[in-house]
Amino acid sequence: MSLNGNVVVAQGGGPTAVINESLVGVVLESRKFAQVNRVYGALGGVRGIVNEDFLDLTQETTHNLEEVAKTPSSALLSTRDKPDEKYCREIFEVFKAHNVRYFFYIGGNDSVGTVDIVNRHAKTSGYDFRAIHIPKTIDNDIVLTDHTPGFGSAAKFVAQSFIGLNLDNRALPGIHIGVVMGRNSGFLTASSVLAKKYPDDGPHLIYMPERNFCIDGFIRDVRQAYERYGRCLVAVSEGIADENGVPIAQKLGSTERDAHGNLLLSQADLGELLVGHIKRTIKTERVRSDTFGYLQRSFGLCISEVDQYEAREAGEKAAQFSIWHDRDGSISLSRIGDYAIDYKLQRLEDVANRTKVMSDNFISGTGNHVTEEFKNYIRPLVGSGLRDGQRLIAPPVEKLLRL
Repeated sequence: MSLNGNVVVAQGGGPTAVINESLVGVVLESRKFAQVNRVYGALGGVRGIVNEDFLDLTQETTHNLEEVAKTPSSALLSTRDKPDEKYCREIFEVFKAHNVRYFFYIGGNDSVGTVDIVNRHAKTSGYDFRAIHIPKTIDNDIVLTDHTPGFGSAAKFVAQSFIGLNLDNRALPGIHIGVVMGRNSGFLTASSVLAKKYPDDGPHLIYMPERNFCIDGFIRDVRQAYERYGRCLVAVSEGIADENGVPIAQKLGSTERDAHGNLLLSQADLGELLVGHIKRTIKTERVRSDTFGYLQRSFGLCISEVDQYEAREAGEKAAQFSIWHDRDGSISLSRIGDYAIDYKLQRLEDVANRTKVMSDNFISGTGNHVTEEFKNYIRPLVGSGLRDGQRLIAPPVEKLLRL
């Protein structure tokens, strides 16, 4: 069935370095179809929809769209609103008023739920309508997809950053902690493993939310690595928690929470809290930490070209599935061989309100590092141009005085 009407595309949640590729993919592909009258972009995600803050992207030049596609962060701006049933009814009423027949929402886990609720309202109202969720998140925590657009570029940033931290830590040895985003999933933190080239390279320890974090065990691991290498570089997810699910940042003293009652991990200086604990238990002069924070999301000089073209294709396939094939759902990326991707459409209800975590075969038996299987998983996603840290290999000169 061919639906004649307008398109709305919106972006929600945290920005990524390639989210605009998906936006431009949707816009350019939708403009090819005769049954599409206008392509509207909602400013500020779902909040922009209920406020009717639309841009007419039908009138945007192709050249400028292509320039926007190469620009990090959300060109349509974003929101952290998590719509309930009432909120989604308001969205649906706006769609009816503007004769919107196709809705594309580029976002993470919460966005899938929004698309699902709006779509159900349309069905129960007998309104002919198609809704597609286009995945994006640097956390890589959406289910039923091999990975999510946005993750590869953020992973490349993390890996490149740890290459630099490792070289710094080798030049001036000490204990250094890098705190990486990830409340429930450790994919991004685990990507730091790509910094390892030589056997004694860091990160020497990697801690992910998928494993319970024991502070005493952490101190033991750090001490052992420090004694073995004369230094220790640690990658840690901001969301690490103990066996009872209590965030370590909270146990070490952080209390600030958001409107939903969640501990504000972005405000909790987990690195400095761990540094303080190390200083009290391990005798060493140099203990430092860095929190990567928002730098991971939209760093424009560290973009994976694989991530770029997959984000674009996800947007294009969304328009094709919806307008051409008359289907609803959530776009997923399916890995083929080594390495290709096929785009599929999952049912919205199978994806909404679920979180993907790292599988056991990606995490070492000790729980403080990753496996070769994870390295094989992550390498193609970061694309080319990952610069490693080369060492001098000239032979040492014989000592004459300091024998």
